[in-house]
Amino acid sequence: MTVTVIHSPEPTQWYSRETSIGRVSIVEQHGSLTALSFEGEEVPVAGTPGLTPLLDEAFRQLDAWLAGEVTGFSLPLAPQGTGFMMAVWLALQEIPYGSTCTYREIAARIGSPEAVRAVGTACGRNPLPIFIPCHRVVRTDGGLGGYRGGKSLKHALLGLEQGRGLRQESDD
Repeated sequence: MTVTVIHSPEPTQWYSRETSIGRVSIVEQHGSLTALSFEGEEVPVAGTPGLTPLLDEAFRQLDAWLAGEVTGFSLPLAPQGTGFMMAVWLALQEIPYGSTCTYREIAARIGSPEAVRAVGTACGRNPLPIFIPCHRVVRTDGGLGGYRGGKSLKHALLGLEQGRGLRQESDD
């Protein structure tokens, strides 16, 4: 096995701040976004806290999206995962704003119709939730399914996209 170490003059940067859904942290590495974490989650890298132009733009677009002013993002994303995970995450980005699809449908779209649970795992490991919209994936029986930010946040994000506004309730 060969391991290649990539040295970049651009250090890993991250920034955390309050949003309408609570505290959010976003990570930038090599000029692309690599992670988003919600309140209570650890920032998934060792890096330097600081607001870069890209992180500032990411928060600006996130705020506009959460306010219902825009329906998508134009940001450089560089999630890290297996080939299967990358295929799932690409398929998630094709789900239109305001729509949902099932884990089973995503499995079929990527050519692995029997890999429904693996699709769920890939959604759960999505390092860039919201930017890569795993909240749009629901269970075949109509249930919400899981979400890293909690079921109440998933419900709120789907409500926002369906024109009901951003209303979060307790996960209890």
